[in-house]
Amino acid sequence: MLPITEGGLRPRNALDVRAKDDHLRRVLEGRDHLLFDGAMGTMLQRAGLEAGELPELLCITHPEQIEAVHRAYVTAGSEVVTTNTFGANALKLDGAATVDAVFEAAIRCAKRSGARYVAADIGPSGALLEPMGTYAFDDAYELFAEQARAAAAHGADLFIIETMTDLLEMKAALLACKEQTDLPIFATMTFEENGRTFLGTSPEVAALALSALGANVVGINCSLGPAALAPLVRTMLAYAPCPVMLQANAGLSSMVDGRTVYSISPASYVGAVEPLIEAGVTVVGGCCGTDPDYIALERAALERHPVPERAVERHTALTSAQNAVVLHGSEVGVIGERINPTGKPKLKAALRAGNWQYAVGEALAQAEAGADLLDVNAGLPEIDEAAALVALVREIQGVCGLPLQIDSSDPVAVEAAVRRYAGKPLINSVNGKRDNLAAILPIVKHYGCAVVGLTLDEGGIPPTGEERVAIAEKIVDAAASHGIPREDVLIDCLVMSASTNQREVGEILKAVRLVKERLGCRTVLGVSNVSFGLPARPIVNATFLAAAFSAGLDLPILNPLAARYREVVDTWRVLCGQDEGSTRYIEAYANYQTAPASAASSSKPKTAAAGAAASDDAASALAKLVITGNKGDVPAVVEAMLDDTDALSVIDDHLIPALDEVGRRFEAGTFFLPQLMAASEAAKAGFDVIRERTPAAEAVRGPIAVATVKGDIHDIGKNIVKMLLENYGYAVIDLGRDVEPQAVLDCVRAHDVKIVGLSALMTSTVTGMKETIDLLHAHAPQVKIMVGGAVLNAEYAQMVGADFYAKDAAESAKFAAQVLG
Repeated sequence: MLPITEGGLRPRNALDVRAKDDHLRRVLEGRDHLLFDGAMGTMLQRAGLEAGELPELLCITHPEQIEAVHRAYVTAGSEVVTTNTFGANALKLDGAATVDAVFEAAIRCAKRSGARYVAADIGPSGALLEPMGTYAFDDAYELFAEQARAAAAHGADLFIIETMTDLLEMKAALLACKEQTDLPIFATMTFEENGRTFLGTSPEVAALALSALGANVVGINCSLGPAALAPLVRTMLAYAPCPVMLQANAGLSSMVDGRTVYSISPASYVGAVEPLIEAGVTVVGGCCGTDPDYIALERAALERHPVPERAVERHTALTSAQNAVVLHGSEVGVIGERINPTGKPKLKAALRAGNWQYAVGEALAQAEAGADLLDVNAGLPEIDEAAALVALVREIQGVCGLPLQIDSSDPVAVEAAVRRYAGKPLINSVNGKRDNLAAILPIVKHYGCAVVGLTLDEGGIPPTGEERVAIAEKIVDAAASHGIPREDVLIDCLVMSASTNQREVGEILKAVRLVKERLGCRTVLGVSNVSFGLPARPIVNATFLAAAFSAGLDLPILNPLAARYREVVDTWRVLCGQDEGSTRYIEAYANYQTAPASAASSSKPKTAAAGAAASDDAASALAKLVITGNKGDVPAVVEAMLDDTDALSVIDDHLIPALDEVGRRFEAGTFFLPQLMAASEAAKAGFDVIRERTPAAEAVRGPIAVATVKGDIHDIGKNIVKMLLENYGYAVIDLGRDVEPQAVLDCVRAHDVKIVGLSALMTSTVTGMKETIDLLHAHAPQVKIMVGGAVLNAEYAQMVGADFYAKDAAESAKFAAQVLG
């Protein structure tokens, strides 16, 4: 696949999607209902699927069994049957069969069932993507592209990408389907009880990002029952301009007489789904625990309800993988400007050296100071800008949850960065030049971005506000011709220096006002440009910022660490009603007379080791670095501490308490897995220094053995636990996946292991977990056992005889501390 900037695939719009018939076309337009099937795994387990057996291979070895499941759902009323290919990628098949062969057999089984439509099922890769894992985005894309090509070649009618928890992995799969085929794409993510995915994506972020990226239908599947998912579904309905779907679980699972049963009956299930159909959900089906009885009742529910009118209010919205910035009414936001090498020698040196952690520190400092988005620019002529921009985006998104503005004049660099960006970014920028519009707008559309339009063209920057607005109108019209909605085009009327263009300052403000009045577009301005060449620049900048807000500025690009800027922004949010009840303002400025709010008026970031040490002692600096996940400065701080503090004190009194605080924030739902892993990586940077300086410290904790149990090939959860425990300073023995019980016992005996962690993803492999625990209890009764995995709960943990149930990676560290100290 050639990138857009090299003459490759162009963005497709709704008319390019190949719908099998008029009914499917109406579904994609939100004018008709569509009924999917229910659980494949539930039906196969009832038919005797053995633990550890790859269900996808049954399409080849026992096609009649798979065909019978499909036919049962068709009889119940399903219009769509989902191919038995959830795990049919090259990683999970691992040579047992080719991807093409499995998809060919699976689609043949689905077509023989008599279903109206065949949905090619694509599930997660089974690997953890960078920066948390080691699997590259491009490798994930190729994995999914192989599946997409096979599905299209053998006659699938549409794709269902399901059970995704990582927005970046979902993007890789969605792009693969979009770029390799012209089939409709249904995209669903899996949310937990806290209302977020495993990696912290919220329903509004998923709805905004996936619909912009080109999913024809977005929604939720798996994890919980329909009543528990209802608030999340309603959030999606409020933000998704495309149809919304739901395939919930039949409640929570438990084991009864060796069988997995679910808590919600068909009648109760459909009773909870029906209000969501009334609210506007147009595509339904079922996930784990549902069977043809559930689907038959859903068929009847759909027939009782016409498709309602659903008006989705359109807003300018940008997202990261975790958070959305949505501008309502007169609300304003701040774009942090500090990750731009212009006039910043330290950042230039860091970019030349490939020191991405310096930029990470700048990102965290701006986030702490109140920025809403971050500008990211790597524009140095002597470096590979595209590679640097990709690296910056990857590393910043690994620790900071703010949406990013991808800032470059090079279309190749822009595309490289937004392609691998998790969320809906803002591109800075396009302008009125014909060649520039032709180069940038296809990227904006293809990758579902918003874009800043600069009011300049072949004639340069015009002097008057009216002329600037005319260019802005040309940009908006060109964007519309590419299918880019008006709310995704933000206009920058280009601030000039008052010292050399004094008369134009008023024209800039006039242009901002006219853009809002005539075009209805949000506006952006690089505020600090106005003061070039003048003394006391912060005074000039702050005064101009206030005037620009009054004219209609929405997103100033500025340094959020500057106190004068923050004062103007905080005050304007009171005056425009954004800070309801002046709550935030009062909290920040209650003691203003004696100590200005957030008194840091310096423009220097606070996250550098020297700066932190100057304002706090080294211990406080280390805690802050670990909690924020800023690993770049950790080695220097730990080195300094070891000069007068012993290694164990650094670990026990500083590193571990900081990680414990991160764990508390994780449990409280204010931190998510990316922050948890970034913090653990920062702590690891400290442990690495300690090991180098004091090798004896290497063996102070552990060992702990971890394994995915016999019959189970999934190891993402185990790998996350391993990484976190190692970063807590424990020695971890990773036995891998599909591990025989005897191998676990042999490891415990050989290494005097005191605690073992066992993982299982599939209900069919919980028996393998129990077998392992029974063996350990019989021959190593002293060892403690913690268990976890997507299908596990406290009841399962008790049933299999575990000592601890770790609902997430943070819990595993807590239990390790109980056993090992």
